[in-house]
Amino acid sequence: MNTALLLIILIPILEIYLFIKIGSQIGAFTTISLIFFTAIIGVFYVRYEGLNTLKSGVSQLYKNQMPLFELMSGAALAVAAILLILPGFATDILGFLIIFPLTRKLIFKLITKKAKDKDEVYIKDDLIEEEFVDKDNENDKKL
Repeated sequence: MNTALLLIILIPILEIYLFIKIGSQIGAFTTISLIFFTAIIGVFYVRYEGLNTLKSGVSQLYKNQMPLFELMSGAALAVAAILLILPGFATDILGFLIIFPLTRKLIFKLITKKAKDKDEVYIKDDLIEEEFVDKDNENDKKL
């Protein structure tokens, strides 16, 4: 089964389960208030981290360095903001993990390690080299 389809099905099921379990422990009103509270606090903290990432990226550009980590962080912070706006406890936890710089670096390391491992599978030693000659340019010279 496709991973995206599986996530689309399993995430709402997990969120509904957590709503029921947590709501039965702390009450419905408190659960709803907690969802709004985490969304508001999370979005403000994403904004703060986003501005810090932007400042870091500009300083990298001033040093004539490519701000790759900052670009990845900006995209990750956008995903974190979406996760925090979505109602639910599992998405909020994942969103907060992405927001914090330490856990964000760990997540990036895991993703890049998996990508490198996947790329090594596709590298083959069989390489064919050929030369390319443009026939149209040779015909233009003869005219």
